[in-house]
Amino acid sequence: MVSERPEYEGTPDPPPFDTSVAHIARVQDYWLGGKDNYAPDREAAEQAMAALPDLVASVRNTRAFLARAVRFLAAERGVRQFLDIGTGIPAANNTHEVAQAAAPESRVVYVDNDPIVLAHARALLTGTPAGATSYIDADIRDTGTILNAAREVLDFDRPVAVMLIAIMQYVPDESDPYGVVRTLVDAVPGGSYVAISHPATDIQAARMADMADRLNQTMAEKLTLRSRDQVAAFLDGLDLVDPGLVRAPEWRPDDPALASTPSTMWSGVARKP
Repeated sequence: MVSERPEYEGTPDPPPFDTSVAHIARVQDYWLGGKDNYAPDREAAEQAMAALPDLVASVRNTRAFLARAVRFLAAERGVRQFLDIGTGIPAANNTHEVAQAAAPESRVVYVDNDPIVLAHARALLTGTPAGATSYIDADIRDTGTILNAAREVLDFDRPVAVMLIAIMQYVPDESDPYGVVRTLVDAVPGGSYVAISHPATDIQAARMADMADRLNQTMAEKLTLRSRDQVAAFLDGLDLVDPGLVRAPEWRPDDPALASTPSTMWSGVARKP
């Protein structure tokens, strides 16, 4: 049974939040099999699934991409600092868990602007004694707040991995999404990385358009799909890591058979020279 009121162990005063309108963090929680969602969230999630039958598999493949990207950056590229924007409700293989499993001294800053995510973060997103885990309550478009707060935990003279997993689609074109990413990239030093995953206009185009329309009618956040070229433009000036910008399960899968599983998300990792 789905809980109608999430519990927050260790959080004495969870902030108020509006449960009458679907919110993407709770909708995604439903897709991932979580219990921290409400009737409007489930209704929006089911409408989207009706339009795009592969949606749940795609969402879970995106989550798996996040874990693989973090593990790759921590274990193979020696990154010890992560700025994860658009955290969502904690699920399996959170960024700090994957990074600190590879390198316990890893420092991770999460960013989100949903009060239910904040409540979970306070209670659940705790790291290793050797590292650090912190949380910023901010909108991705408020880059000044994000960067100023992140500097209290991260050393911006050393490489930082900026994780933009399934978040840029909620920054509409009129809010200058490319400028948002450029500001973040400009703030980190050479040797830093950007990992991105973004829903596509050019994979299952008709179904994706229908899915987006349904979500945009029910959710507070509005979804903007983008083509592979438009997603690649977020990484202009950066060096793409092999295999480049591909569907999420095609990016360095743990099992080659997984590469052909469903996904409507362009995903990739790039290094700042």
